[in-house]
Amino acid sequence: MSEPFLIGENMTGGYGNGPDILHDCTIAVNPGEIAVIVGPNGAGKSTAMKAVFGMLNVRSGSVRLDGEDITALSPQDRVVKGMGFVPQTSNIFTSMTVEENLEMGAFIRTDDIRPTMEQIYDLFPILRDKRNQAAGELSGGQRQQVAVGRALMTQPKVLMLDEPTAGVSPIVMDELFDRIIEVARTGLPILMVEQNAKQALEIADRGYVLVQGANGHTGTGKELLADPEVRQSFLGG
Repeated sequence: MSEPFLIGENMTGGYGNGPDILHDCTIAVNPGEIAVIVGPNGAGKSTAMKAVFGMLNVRSGSVRLDGEDITALSPQDRVVKGMGFVPQTSNIFTSMTVEENLEMGAFIRTDDIRPTMEQIYDLFPILRDKRNQAAGELSGGQRQQVAVGRALMTQPKVLMLDEPTAGVSPIVMDELFDRIIEVARTGLPILMVEQNAKQALEIADRGYVLVQGANGHTGTGKELLADPEVRQSFLGG
């Protein structure tokens, strides 16, 4: 079987010289797939995502993107290699307009960015309407659209989202998930950490339930939703 497009394999590590938070954890995603990382608070979900992005010390294990070992690369170098990352907080420039935020996303590009910007406005029509408005004046859901749009401006090979629906209403969450599905349909692999486990697994091709920094359950979204143990422990029965 061929290797996944992006894989953080057998990752053990933590922040700086601190204790290990991840224990032999493996996360992977393929083109066109949505892979979600779920689990209880403190399970290491965002830590696993940050390990894949190079934001913490992986003491053992490896990260490979499209067959290339990138374990030693900085987050900045991983962006150049094709990783788009949207952190949970502080993910937009509030004093800049929507359009300026998107332009900032294209900082590594030297070609014409207009076609990509048009694609993002087609994906998120509200951003086209508010392109000249300061991003800080937008609603929480609209800010998330700006953050995702900005990551897409780099034309990434894989998109990583850390709790994209945190703090937004259920209606906005559904809308964001719809947009995420649209992005995945273009063939872009999406790796996502999500608090709303049930809703995330409903759109997931692949799901990872982390327990204390280790893989607790792995399967398709449907398999995990149907697993009595997962339902009982993590989805409220």
